[in-house]
Amino acid sequence: MVHDLPIGRALLRFRRLNGIKQGHIAEVLRVSQGSVSRWENGTHAPDEDHRCRIAALIAAHADNDGDAALKRLITSSTLAVHLVCDATHVLLAASPSRAANFKGGADAHIGTSLWRYASPEILEAEAMLADSGWFERPFQACSFLTGANGSEDVPVRPSLVRWETVPLADGRVGRVTTTLSSHA
Repeated sequence: MVHDLPIGRALLRFRRLNGIKQGHIAEVLRVSQGSVSRWENGTHAPDEDHRCRIAALIAAHADNDGDAALKRLITSSTLAVHLVCDATHVLLAASPSRAANFKGGADAHIGTSLWRYASPEILEAEAMLADSGWFERPFQACSFLTGANGSEDVPVRPSLVRWETVPLADGRVGRVTTTLSSHA
């Protein structure tokens, strides 16, 4: 769900990576530059309407020729791996071994946010990204242990997970999520 996404820092990174000033974002979203500043530094959160508009503005899409090789690598990988938009967690591609665990396969979830399936450990890791500089620069990576999420639709099992950011052709940032090892 968009209302749960940590979107302010993602907006900041989107702006910086694309050379866009806060004032321009404020004009596009029809808010004050101060509002954009407060969202980005985390002192205030945008309302639901603005969250949706920000998500639409910064959402990554890997459906162009520039990202074809990346998607092919993901969808042909033997590892349990998937690609999401780093800002919205919308699923862009998944390997066969990852998709085999998704109810309805990958096609049932492409274009939708996986955020609602996050385990408590994933939520905690995401909350720590801002302090680590994750949203300040591209090419980030981190690994952590996660527990289960209890979902039958998109299950997360206890495992060691690696997140890595990757720039996409549209100027947005994707996140490659790889299960490195499972823990029972």
